[in-house]
Amino acid sequence: MTELAARDDRSQASARVLVVEDEPDIAALVAYQLAREGMRVETAADGRAALAAANREVPDLIVLDLMLPGISGYDILSALRGQRATRDVPVIVLTARREEEDRIRGLELGADDYMTKPFSPRELVLRVHAVLRRARQPAVAAGGRLFQAGGLTVDLGARVAALDGRELGLTPTEYRLLVALLERRGRALSREQLLAQAWDMDSEVAGRLHTRAVDMHVRRLRAKLGAHGSWIETVRGFGYRFRSPEPEV
Repeated sequence: MTELAARDDRSQASARVLVVEDEPDIAALVAYQLAREGMRVETAADGRAALAAANREVPDLIVLDLMLPGISGYDILSALRGQRATRDVPVIVLTARREEEDRIRGLELGADDYMTKPFSPRELVLRVHAVLRRARQPAVAAGGRLFQAGGLTVDLGARVAALDGRELGLTPTEYRLLVALLERRGRALSREQLLAQAWDMDSEVAGRLHTRAVDMHVRRLRAKLGAHGSWIETVRGFGYRFRSPEPEV
């Protein structure tokens, strides 16, 4: 880990993490590992308790199981992304559901990462640090810079993306993905490059994250761009590039 990353991780000591898990042993293990890192951890054993906790005090990150009594993890994720107060909260799914369609659905609903059980506590800690780091840090040094393309404006200082004057409401991962594409506008970026740049993960973690995560977040980003979603072009068998008819300012 670089010195900068180590400082970032130390700065996360005050982070509040909500762990949503109905198996007491697993909830206790995750809470213990994160508390060892100095984080403030709250646990919830079902969907209603999870949503109540998230609305009572918005967490910095949520570790979310999918198979819960009452409200499913999918419904919790959808509810979080549908509320202005919680739509930007990073979510790491931690679940026994290992099928590809489960992973895809979780990523489509806006999960920032997806881990399956049984899991490595060390890897979970690394991923929590990585997701918090990219949520708290801009993808590039801001310096008051703006990207403009057609009606799209991305203010790197304010970390806001707007289309025709309307804020897009991007999640931190979607925002970083858009900036990574805009910075290399017109050039193709592989899925692996986007994992490293937009996800900002240590190589130990990024190497294990399925590149399908990139496809799911590109799909969500295109949907939010509406009629201009075609500006993000697919480079078959490789990755993506951003192309629009107007020059960058």
